[in-house]
Amino acid sequence: MNVNPYNTTDYEIFLPLAGQKNKPNTNPIKPNLQKAQMNINSFIAKDYRKKDDFVVRINKPNSNPISSKAKMNVNAFSQKDYKNETAFRPQKNKPKQTQRRFSCNIDMKLIRTITTLLTLLLCIATGCRPVQKEIPKQPFSRIDHVIEEEIEKANFPGAVVLIGKHNEIVYWHAFGNEVIEPFEEPVCRDTIFDLASLTKPIATAASIMILRDRKAVELDDYVGTYISAFACNGKEEVRLKHLLGHTSGLPAYMNANSLKEQFGNPCPEKVIEKICGLKALSKPGEKFRYSCLGYITLAKIVESVSGKSIGDFSRENIFARLGMEHTAYNPPDSWEKDIAATQIVDGQLLRGTVHDPLAKLMAGLSGNAGLFSNAYDLSIYCRMLLNDGIWNGTRILSPEAVAMLTTAQAHGRSYGFDVNSSYSSVKGSHAPEKVFCHTGYTGTSMVCDPVSGTFVIILTNRVHPGDEGAAKPVRRKVADIVFSSLQMTP
Repeated sequence: MNVNPYNTTDYEIFLPLAGQKNKPNTNPIKPNLQKAQMNINSFIAKDYRKKDDFVVRINKPNSNPISSKAKMNVNAFSQKDYKNETAFRPQKNKPKQTQRRFSCNIDMKLIRTITTLLTLLLCIATGCRPVQKEIPKQPFSRIDHVIEEEIEKANFPGAVVLIGKHNEIVYWHAFGNEVIEPFEEPVCRDTIFDLASLTKPIATAASIMILRDRKAVELDDYVGTYISAFACNGKEEVRLKHLLGHTSGLPAYMNANSLKEQFGNPCPEKVIEKICGLKALSKPGEKFRYSCLGYITLAKIVESVSGKSIGDFSRENIFARLGMEHTAYNPPDSWEKDIAATQIVDGQLLRGTVHDPLAKLMAGLSGNAGLFSNAYDLSIYCRMLLNDGIWNGTRILSPEAVAMLTTAQAHGRSYGFDVNSSYSSVKGSHAPEKVFCHTGYTGTSMVCDPVSGTFVIILTNRVHPGDEGAAKPVRRKVADIVFSSLQMTP
């Protein structure tokens, strides 16, 4: 048995320096280390004072239980490092006394315990930190270079990238500035962004699915059931599912400036009236045509059925229940300093005011755009979807609703997200087949893999200051890094 569980440096704690035995108070040991030694000695004496059958009496010949080999090692150590061996010997003129006691029944568990105690006391006394295992460099570290390169190209002033897997966040970094004109402010990880079209699946489609779970609506219901003026000009057969999947036949957009000039700003009822009077460009379900107008109509249906605006309904039934504390339509003025700026329009910096022209006419409460949020809140939403509609024990959506919201239903689109349509390039080249995604005009995107539980959130302010930036390249590059690394994981 090794009676000395410590390395050679530990002797400095217990042994006086050579040549100083006759000098008072010359031991260089710190007072707190001396106290630690006294505590350990009293601990040993307390537990073994009755075990006199095996006691070390250093002044008594041949009474030391340490093996001769171990004793030789100790002597060799003392001769090598301290030369004056008298530093280890008791003074001749003092009466014999017991120096230390050890039980013959000391087991390895006790030795480990004492070693641990001594190590902890040493760390406390010297202020040292425990040795920590080095964390391997993450494969996502390449993303740093990608984002910095895109900022240097002026594709966007700033960005926040968050990557998670299951319930854990594995990468969360901020880059650049949330404002560069007329002043500069840096982006932080909690910076809030104008989500633009991410509003469609996160607020509008999810609200429709909640109403469907409550049997308040059915996806096969005709739109005209809830907005009678809609059922005209080839739109009579349009159902809720057609609006959700962008197959209603509605145009993609309409001229917001003409409405503003004619009716002023805001004019939400006039926007709905204009949509209802439009002629369908194709039969319902026949063709996929990405349409903001369809989601503005869906938000109006949420209001008609629930009696609440899309802002109030989504806040009460989604965001508040999930604990998404920094997600809202028309964010309060107190949030302004934390919001990434979008475009400068007519000399006015948009910071907390929705960027989308039609959403502005809807007073910021629209089904196609208008939602503001940060990366962490969106990570909660992703994890809720990837956990079949539950987060922290709170169910937001039924598993059936989640499936319809995230899996392809027609033309490569789900009833909320994109799966494999022409708009799904944000997934990159290595994403698995079942990955669902969505983007926002302002430079935002969200990608989720239901198989691996991986989610990728990219928030940029690419429209600041002059709507001349680009987010498509960075979306593909980051997605390729993430999903290629998953393929290499055993």
